[in-house]
Amino acid sequence: QVQLVESGGGLVQPGGSLRLSCAASGSIFSIRNMGWYRQAPGKQRELVATITSTRITNYADSVKGRFTISRDNTKNTMYLQMNSLKPEDTAVYYCYAEIQLYGSLVNPYWGQGTQVTVSS
Repeated sequence: QVQLVESGGGLVQPGGSLRLSCAASGSIFSIRNMGWYRQAPGKQRELVATITSTRITNYADSVKGRFTISRDNTKNTMYLQMNSLKPEDTAVYYCYAEIQLYGSLVNPYWGQGTQVTVSS
């Protein structure tokens, strides 16, 4: 069984920063692509950023230059550094990972989500 646990969300003023973490646990053999997605009230879930196992990154245009995705493969943990936050960044942020367990195929997993609210 795999668990993805996000942390680091909260309330921040416009222009502020937050750092999200996503820790994977379980009988993990390898983690392929990982990513952050977000869903604002009344909107569809959208991609924020992705990172491959070799640390190739991709960002949504709306966060380029403000957000940085990274990962620590030794800790099975992914991060999202969010700077210059705007009210439109307010959403529930979900982490995603493609994980291969020992003796199993690669499967997609989602975290439970962490709320980020940007407001004065």
